[in-house]
Amino acid sequence: MAMIRYLTPEATRLTTRDLPPSHYTFKIESFSKIIKIFPGDKEPKYDSEVFESGGYKWKLSFYPSGRKEWDGTGNISLYLVIEDTDSLPLGWEVNAMFKFFVLDQIGGEYLTIQDDNGRIRRFHAMKTEWGFAQFLPLTMFSDALNGYLLDDSCVFGAEVFVIKCTGKGERMSILSSPITGYCRWDIGRFSALYVESLSKEFRVGERKWELKLYPRAVSTDDGESYIKLFLSLSDWETPPPKGKLYAEYTLRVRDRRVDGEHVEVTDCNWFSTSTRGYDYPKFLSLRMLKDSSRSLLANDLLVIEAHIDIISVVKKF
Repeated sequence: MAMIRYLTPEATRLTTRDLPPSHYTFKIESFSKIIKIFPGDKEPKYDSEVFESGGYKWKLSFYPSGRKEWDGTGNISLYLVIEDTDSLPLGWEVNAMFKFFVLDQIGGEYLTIQDDNGRIRRFHAMKTEWGFAQFLPLTMFSDALNGYLLDDSCVFGAEVFVIKCTGKGERMSILSSPITGYCRWDIGRFSALYVESLSKEFRVGERKWELKLYPRAVSTDDGESYIKLFLSLSDWETPPPKGKLYAEYTLRVRDRRVDGEHVEVTDCNWFSTSTRGYDYPKFLSLRMLKDSSRSLLANDLLVIEAHIDIISVVKKF
């Protein structure tokens, strides 16, 4: 015989809600008459039909006058029982959270009862049922003002949420030494470039990156034209699935004078499937680019550099 543990009222949490139970509902009509035909002379019990939740089969055991062996006298007792266990593998174990419901037919809402703090219960060969011997006092249940027993009918229900470990997760770590990479991108005949241009992919560690240049991005703020740069990872679609990473990077337009003053931005960000890259819409104005006192566009050649240091990686498992 399966072992039963008695749960005291102090171990439960009571709430109310409008939504009906999502997994199983049973209604008893002519309650005062039908409980007389429940099996069990000293301790009547009704077992519901089997229902499925979380890939397992369950039933409810309903004791209308209480489970006396566990001090349920004067209460309705209600238990959740796992079924069809012969089909489960040797040493099976199922972890689940569950809620029981009783409908207030006057207020149109359900009283929900569950283990305090949403405790997870472990079902196994020696423990096939969990529940509440003191689910609901009969005095409370029978009081018409509460609406639980109205016109000699009542409605109960259950929700069962099976906790399954998928083994999936992620591991975040700070690298003892950053993974460092560099790219130089030479763009000739820049003055003839009017549409965006994409660099060749370059590798930093195990990941591939790319730069995109918009040569004449017009700002709505001041109406001036700018070079817009965009740095992104380019290998998200390539298996195996990639995890997030955190990188520090510098993007630079090189001034080719020996003592030239480069134009650059240094930043740090997380890169992920939802945020694969970052753009800099006002990286460099065309007015500054063509400034004759500098050598940013000597011989109509634009030199862009990217230095990347990968600081942290998140790997999936």
